[in-house]
Amino acid sequence: MRLVIQRVNNASVTVDKKITGKIEKGFLVLLGVTHSDTKETADYLVKKLCNLRVFMDENEKMNLSIKDIDGELLVVSQFTLYADCQKGNRPSFVNSAKPDIANELYEYFVEKCKSEVKNVQTGIFAAHMKVELLNDGPVTIILEK
Repeated sequence: MRLVIQRVNNASVTVDKKITGKIEKGFLVLLGVTHSDTKETADYLVKKLCNLRVFMDENEKMNLSIKDIDGELLVVSQFTLYADCQKGNRPSFVNSAKPDIANELYEYFVEKCKSEVKNVQTGIFAAHMKVELLNDGPVTIILEK
């Protein structure tokens, strides 16, 4: 499982001109699933994500977690995080999990996040989405297990 995490002032995802998820201060999380991922993988990454200390404290140090600031999460599935571009110019996605398995783990990940963070929003799995964000910092971190 691979997460691309962006600290944002706000973010939203739109499908067919309808906003499906919208947050204020928090994280936009792009989530990719590969073949070897399990619920245990998701559990580990949810804990890591929700305790990641990258928000500013009173001394302007990155020392606070999303839980500390009562921040929000927008989780968007993105199979292209497992693109293999080693050969040629067209990416291969053979490292991405099959949609049924990926969706199950994506939904599981989201539910686990909801037990840690008050407001968790999502995109729509396998939909063509438009994602907008105002990156704060910018701070972008990749987590993988």
